Amino acid sequence: MSQTYLDPAQAVEALTQYKSRDGLSVEELLDEQLSGGLTYNDFLILPGYIDFSAHTASLESKITKKITLRTPFMSSPMDTVTETEMAISMALLGGIGIIHHNCSAEEQAEMVRKVKKFENGFIVDPVVLSPTNTVADVKAIKEKSGFCGIPITETGQLNSKLVGIVTARDIQFHNDETSLLKEIMTTDLVTAKKGVTLTEANEILKTSKKGKLPIVDEQGHLVSLLARSDLLKNQDYPLASKNAENKQLLCGAAIGTRPDDKDRLALLVDAGLDVVVLDSSQGNSIYQIEMIKWVKQTFPKLEVIAGNVVTREQAANLIAAGADGLRIGMGSGSICITQEVMACGRPQATAVHRVSEFARKFGVPTIADGGIGNVGHIVKAIALGASAVMMGGMLAGTTESPGEYFYHEGQRLKRYRGMGSIDAMNNKSGKGGNAATKRYFSEGDTVKVAQGVVGNVVDKGSVRKFVPYLITGLQHSLQDIGSRSIEEFKNKVYSGEVRFEKRTASAQLEGGVHGLHSFEKKLFQ
Repeated sequence: MSQTYLDPAQAVEALTQYKSRDGLSVEELLDEQLSGGLTYNDFLILPGYIDFSAHTASLESKITKKITLRTPFMSSPMDTVTETEMAISMALLGGIGIIHHNCSAEEQAEMVRKVKKFENGFIVDPVVLSPTNTVADVKAIKEKSGFCGIPITETGQLNSKLVGIVTARDIQFHNDETSLLKEIMTTDLVTAKKGVTLTEANEILKTSKKGKLPIVDEQGHLVSLLARSDLLKNQDYPLASKNAENKQLLCGAAIGTRPDDKDRLALLVDAGLDVVVLDSSQGNSIYQIEMIKWVKQTFPKLEVIAGNVVTREQAANLIAAGADGLRIGMGSGSICITQEVMACGRPQATAVHRVSEFARKFGVPTIADGGIGNVGHIVKAIALGASAVMMGGMLAGTTESPGEYFYHEGQRLKRYRGMGSIDAMNNKSGKGGNAATKRYFSEGDTVKVAQGVVGNVVDKGSVRKFVPYLITGLQHSLQDIGSRSIEEFKNKVYSGEVRFEKRTASAQLEGGVHGLHSFEKKLFQ
């Protein structure tokens, strides 16, 4: 007996015979009574319908009630992840860097100031020497940093009177390393005045045929530098995160919730801070609630991101206190051992959804902090309601992260440590403990209990190449899912149009590389 088939032209209409769409809704996926808590690897997003090009997908998303980023990426306030260079690069690429506070308040404020003063193409903190430095000093800098075009000022500091410059030609055939720089430096200088545009400065460099162009103020004090080698590297950054009023790059910084952090914040605001992150492993505390209220009263224009939280109850207290954004995650980072040591926390996928769904009712954006290991995790965090992701390990090991590279067994590595590690807790950064001990409420403890580890990560190259890979990957994922923007994507999740599937252990194995003798995993080019 032959089987009777339906008319192929009616295939789409035949879907109405099913009680529900294929797959699970986000609520069905994250039903703790059935599945327990889930992580990003425990599920997949089912594909949708493609009717647009990937590069047209909009990645705009809010991180606070008033701040919108062109790309949903934030660098974590860790002392092996975010300082000046990382914050500048993240802002240029459409995200934002949150500068760590495991340093003195003055040092942190100076880092914020450098980000706010940054102009694309200009070196705002060049290496500077004085006339009494020696040829040996220049050669040491060349050996360490690979360049030797160094401006010479009266005091050997930035914002001091420019008196000369030392180039490779000046020292190339100079054998006496004890010679003072005032004896060999070039004093016939071509300079540009402060306020010159990048285009104008580039033209001066081209016509002068010089390798470096010092930028000086009206008194002849060195304020920045432009290098010919950077002309080939400079590019426009159309996604750059900028303050709408003064066009400066956006910059965030972290503080604790202790009384001396109020003095720290005053310095940061004076430096031009756009958003402050209240840094705590467990944000639902009287200390943080009182700090939120104080900040909103003292600096009403400053946006406040509170946290960390993993439950609706934690989030409710911080939202009621006035938080403009929430940071979600407890013990899910690659270098964090809070869940292991404290038996406290929550699987990240479940935490992100539960908190984001609640915060959404009050117009408070959320940030998924921890557990991000690849582009797919970013997509899943956004699917579960996060407006942005905060990355630590993903950005550690890049050129712009703090620290020196070293080699071990043939691999180029950088140090990466959790802020709950004993190593970080022993770093003295101010009165009343440091950022690490404050974050874990352990300033007065005789015995320090670690909630993080110290490790090494492989060199990832420049973040200015790595983040564009994340951007493109996220856009292609939105295309596969059938959403033209992050906002549309999240709305489709909440309406039940975007569907999910749980993954068994064997399904996770199937979804990765398998069945090969060996392989090379090159993520981007």
